[in-house]
Amino acid sequence: MRLIIASNNVKKRKEIESILGGLGIEFVAAAQTTFVDVEENADSFAGNARLKAEAFAAANACATNPCAVIADDSGLCVDALDGAPGVYSSRYAGANASDADNNEKLLEALNGSEKRSARFVCALHLSLPDGSALTAEGSVEGIIRRSPEGDAGFGYDPLFFCPELGKVFAEATPEEKASVSHRGRALRELAGKIRGLA
Repeated sequence: MRLIIASNNVKKRKEIESILGGLGIEFVAAAQTTFVDVEENADSFAGNARLKAEAFAAANACATNPCAVIADDSGLCVDALDGAPGVYSSRYAGANASDADNNEKLLEALNGSEKRSARFVCALHLSLPDGSALTAEGSVEGIIRRSPEGDAGFGYDPLFFCPELGKVFAEATPEEKASVSHRGRALRELAGKIRGLA
């Protein structure tokens, strides 16, 4: 299977490749394809993942060398904020916000709150060349720290303390994070479904 990863996020691509790499898949980076800037306007992670996968599949359809397309949408859902930032996680502080901007806004929103429980959620959508699709979802529970810690990872990783690891994601190795992360869990579920196609 040739598989287009519909993301320019290098760390996200490495995580996908590390977990699905044992399935005999040939990975194709988004930069090597007809790139599609998809407006993520669905009201769910699963809806946004489907929008991206289907748009990339349509733009890169090739009868002689068909590719599957995998897309994900993921984000942080904080209980004290009624699930926000949710599907707006990457643009919580604005359309061109940096990770630091988003983290700062999150800390401001939780200022004075003792309720710090949250979860990362990931939805995956795999569009296959025959028009069918496979989906998977994963989540991981955690607690939002009061200040950033660690220097690895991306997004909200410096604020997300994972009880299963005993550290924030930004302090974890890529292997440690993938063992419990929302995306890691979703990818392992999807890997099982891909094996079932064989």
